Amino acid sequence: METSPDLSVEVNGLKLPNPFVIGSGPPGTNYQVMKKAFDEGWGGVICKTLSLDSSKVVNVTPRYAKLLDSKGEVFGWENFELISDRPFETMLAELKRLKEEYPDRVLIASIMEEYSREAWQEIIGRCEEVGVDAFEINFSCPHGLPERKMGMAMGQDCDVLGEVCGWINAAASVPVWAKMTPNITDITQPALVAAQQGCEGIAAINTIRSVMGINLSTLRPEPCVEGYSTPGGYSYRAVKPIALEKVMSISRLLQQQGFRDAGVSLSGIGGVETGGDAAEFILLGCDTVQVCTGVMVHGYPMVQHLCGGLQAFMSQHGFACIPEFRGAALPYFTTHGDLVVRQKAALAQRKAGKVGLASDTAWTGDGFVAEAESMVSNRG
Repeated sequence: METSPDLSVEVNGLKLPNPFVIGSGPPGTNYQVMKKAFDEGWGGVICKTLSLDSSKVVNVTPRYAKLLDSKGEVFGWENFELISDRPFETMLAELKRLKEEYPDRVLIASIMEEYSREAWQEIIGRCEEVGVDAFEINFSCPHGLPERKMGMAMGQDCDVLGEVCGWINAAASVPVWAKMTPNITDITQPALVAAQQGCEGIAAINTIRSVMGINLSTLRPEPCVEGYSTPGGYSYRAVKPIALEKVMSISRLLQQQGFRDAGVSLSGIGGVETGGDAAEFILLGCDTVQVCTGVMVHGYPMVQHLCGGLQAFMSQHGFACIPEFRGAALPYFTTHGDLVVRQKAALAQRKAGKVGLASDTAWTGDGFVAEAESMVSNRG
């Protein structure tokens, strides 16, 4: 009987049964939904982002809007959902319960705080007390929180990002992943700073700042709350090409700067719906692949479809385990100038090796014998 490809991965010392991780957001908002994720077979779970004082977090509704493709299926998704509005102590108790019930599963705390060393030290210490396996630092939420100089506001300022990463890594005794914002000119700059400041992993991307659209009947923007709206974060299938480019850029940077050899991991996020999608991120060097919006569209059982699709891809290519193809596509990215050079060289080589004449007008008197010989198939 043929053995199925092995999907297990080890990342920063953490062992996951597969590379699929619930991304921070509504699918990790409380004990019930995180338990459901573990029961369905997700490799790991990242809880919805926590902060010490949830009383400052006030969500509104509606807070989502969809973009449909020509078949009427969801293609893009916008949200201006905030971080967890549940009391910090409540979330801690639920994380503790999850680790007690699933001690061998990976549970990651997504955290965010204001520009305060003491606040970061406190939230890290208290989360570690309940047994979380790692942290993901939300430097990337594009709405609501930047108004308080949190989330994306920190991720766009490399000086602040570097200082805060230093505070975090001085306090944390478990792996730390820094989650990058795509809403920046060069995503490799904050990624480099985070790695230089000791973060064990980089996660990318968070949502892309967007306006979903204008309702042509009401003339109001969507999603609409009491007649008004605010820019939100764009996700799901439509963002995958952008996410792949950002991940590729970070992966190349980490490789070139020696951080990959030093064990810094990469978690890919953005538009993953199938095992094939996940394979693309892994081919660019990702150790894990996160899914958030996909779960909101398809539900937690989609992990079985993801695992099956990824194993089918691996079987097709003869890969027995994920490390065999991780990063395999990365060497094939280059500059446009290099593409021009490569194509010129290839055309010259093909021209030099060309057999025969293209048409009767190509015959010449002086080269007649050689030209005839060039079209003989059984030359000795």
